[in-house]
Amino acid sequence: MANDIDLGKISISKDLYDFISNEVLSALAFDQKLFWQNTADFIEKFAAENKVLLQKREDLQQQIDLRYAAQKDKPFNVEEDEEFLRDIGYIIAEKESFQIETNNADDEIARIAGPQLVVPIMNARYALNAANARWGSLYDALYGTDVIAQTNGLEKTADYNPLRGEKVIEWARQFLDEAFPLSGASWFDLAKPITLNENTLCLEVEEGRKVALKDEKQFLGYVGDKGKPNKILLENNGLHIEIVMDDSHPIGKNDPAHIADVILESALSTIMDCEDSVAAVDAEDKILAYTNWLGLMKGDLKDQFEKNGKTVERRLAADRVYTSANGDEISLQGRSLMLVRNVGHLMTTPAIHLANGEEAPEGLMDAIFTSLIALFDLQKKNGERNSRTGSIYIVKPKMHGPEEVAFANRTFDAVEDILSLPRDTIKIGIMDEERRTTVNLKECIRAAKSRVVFINTGFLDRTGDEMHTAMQAGPMLRKADMKATSWINAYEDNNVDIGLACGFKGRAQIGKGMWAMPDLMADMLEQKIGHPKAGANCAWVPSPTAATLHATHYHKILVSDIQEQLISRERAKLSDILTIPVADRVNWQEDEIQNELDNNAQGILGYMVRWVEHGVGCSKVPDINNVGLMEDRATLRISSQHMTNWLTHGICTQEQVIETLKRMAKIVDEQNASDPNYKAMADNFDRSIAFQAAVELVFEGVSQPSGYTEPILHKRRLEFKALS
Repeated sequence: MANDIDLGKISISKDLYDFISNEVLSALAFDQKLFWQNTADFIEKFAAENKVLLQKREDLQQQIDLRYAAQKDKPFNVEEDEEFLRDIGYIIAEKESFQIETNNADDEIARIAGPQLVVPIMNARYALNAANARWGSLYDALYGTDVIAQTNGLEKTADYNPLRGEKVIEWARQFLDEAFPLSGASWFDLAKPITLNENTLCLEVEEGRKVALKDEKQFLGYVGDKGKPNKILLENNGLHIEIVMDDSHPIGKNDPAHIADVILESALSTIMDCEDSVAAVDAEDKILAYTNWLGLMKGDLKDQFEKNGKTVERRLAADRVYTSANGDEISLQGRSLMLVRNVGHLMTTPAIHLANGEEAPEGLMDAIFTSLIALFDLQKKNGERNSRTGSIYIVKPKMHGPEEVAFANRTFDAVEDILSLPRDTIKIGIMDEERRTTVNLKECIRAAKSRVVFINTGFLDRTGDEMHTAMQAGPMLRKADMKATSWINAYEDNNVDIGLACGFKGRAQIGKGMWAMPDLMADMLEQKIGHPKAGANCAWVPSPTAATLHATHYHKILVSDIQEQLISRERAKLSDILTIPVADRVNWQEDEIQNELDNNAQGILGYMVRWVEHGVGCSKVPDINNVGLMEDRATLRISSQHMTNWLTHGICTQEQVIETLKRMAKIVDEQNASDPNYKAMADNFDRSIAFQAAVELVFEGVSQPSGYTEPILHKRRLEFKALS
């Protein structure tokens, strides 16, 4: 605090103050004195309201804990439980029906269904990869993953494996037949390169005859000459693909049609994450996050790195330009539409202090600074833009109920006033990942009805909150059994039902959660088609490759048609959502209990080391079976709360938990043995900050607000940074 700039009502880290003043405000020609005065007023005012809302969370939780502790030996009665939750104000009465009033949302949000990436904004390379994942090679996605099995001569080898390549081409041709069928022929039959006949495609097949697309409106444009185009642009269900033809390419020269690749429009949107997937704990970290967001909004972010012995520079992709059939120019976005996820209401930041010395809410700091930086995009006169409709997209996580959504809405009103923006320029994405939000979702949406652009379910955080809210109700089911419970299915359906009833169709996103196994793409292709089938017009994926593969689902499923069918279905039952996933009777064998503890402990420790000691907020961590899983704070929350719950109800003992953590620490040490920067936990458990953080997370899980992991993570990360 000694180096803070005193602004009266707040004091701010000098480094952060200088960054915002010199790199942002100066370039925007803002009145700096007025901006900082307004910012100080804004943070002081809303910090007080924020504190009241957090206290209400605690007050409600105390009442729930007392009830469930008193009722845990009695049969659960969902009707009585609902009455109790209404009496204490946890569930509020639903008002009349309404439709959202959001305007000026980009097509990627309102009209087109497709994949959505989430990426830690503190890593410039990852952020650029995600932004550029708007377009992806289907050939590469198939060749490099387990979608094509590595058996019977189809293995990936040091050099190109032509047998594997043939399977890739076969898969892609089948996809083209399904998404872009030909009239009286198959894409397998192509004998010559594609040309144009007048304003339509001309495809010559083996018999020497020429065919066209069954639906000629799917052809939009091309690159090159009509007689020998280099690329063909097609559209299906609002999504574009390029067919690349190149007779000099190693693949294209051996293809009768000279098709070298099929490029899919993939990640329509990307959430640049300042929250769940980063490890930002101080002003230094936040400056890095804001610097990368600034580069993305200005369009000049770049990153250099070594790859295969060469220096590679990555920049944002340019828009893609084509010639339409009638000769007009077509320009398509070259990058994902970028949203920014701010921090939720809970966490505070040492980057800003209030006049009384308390840390300021980090979410308020994010709201003002990420919106300010987004002005670089809104004020562009030419060149590539992020939002073509002049909107700023902020995802607001971990809100509990309508009051907290209304609070976020008011903060965005205030930010718009400070930045002289029209009302509702800032759009809000509401994460439906807390129990109190789920049971009041309609009223949450109403609280931001003129700026809401998505609602999104998140199984892991939602399950973590379910367990913490009902911590005293009894021992929870094993994690693997959670997805088969009535509450989780009703929760997923309810999100779609409420969204459609509130007018999201054609106006906003209804989203589904992450596929957490980035190496298991064959399984993803088999299972994740369930998301568009469920009426979700976006779903999260862990990588650009996964986005390209998941995009094929949206060619198979027209989500708007699914939504039209679902609008009239019976709404998911509140009684199912309120059914707590406790075990009816505990008859687990000792080895089943230990296996569950092992699995949780290994996942906690594997992630904890990277977060606390390496500053990595989201990463692929090997599980107990050495399967790489995407781990973030949501996965940590569910694992730690599950162990806490079993400890609370005597399913395991403190000694057993400590023994399990120590044994799993040795396994995690072995899994990271090749990392020269890794510090083994088992060398000295008492001095390992990561190990002690894991112990604290489990043994103090009952007292952690809403079961969140952030307070302990941030404290331990700051402790580690201070010693480094």
